[in-house]
Amino acid sequence: MKQVIIARKDLGMSPGKLAAQVSHASMAFLSRMIRTHSRMQPLETGADGAADYKFRCEMDIDKDLYEGWLSGIFKKVVCEAKNRNAIDKAVRIATELGLEENRDFFLIKDCCLTELTPEEVDENGTGWTLTCLGFRPLPDEIANQISKKFQLFK
Repeated sequence: MKQVIIARKDLGMSPGKLAAQVSHASMAFLSRMIRTHSRMQPLETGADGAADYKFRCEMDIDKDLYEGWLSGIFKKVVCEAKNRNAIDKAVRIATELGLEENRDFFLIKDCCLTELTPEEVDENGTGWTLTCLGFRPLPDEIANQISKKFQLFK
């Protein structure tokens, strides 16, 4: 198994910004699993009865994911997208393979608080820029069908 991450080259992100966005893309599947598929319980409470921000998380993890990735070497490949259209192309490829957004792949959008300029602004005036596309760890044969269309990030 391996995780494919596709990052935009046209944004000219600094190495630190790129690393942060790729990290977001790598963690997106796991953080979604924790938020939506786990049982969270407070371990202890504060003096006033409020949760003391310490939780126990219990969740079921697919055997292939656990054995093939989580307990292994966390194999990843980071590819480059020339621009946003290339990210859209990768989404089309993923969808044609039967993968679903917010389950199998995740669009990573930066809030533009540091070095990027918003490419879109919502009705509340919040701006964002699409930086990466991150996939959950996939069997090599599926991951390769996606990554073969893109070169490694340089």
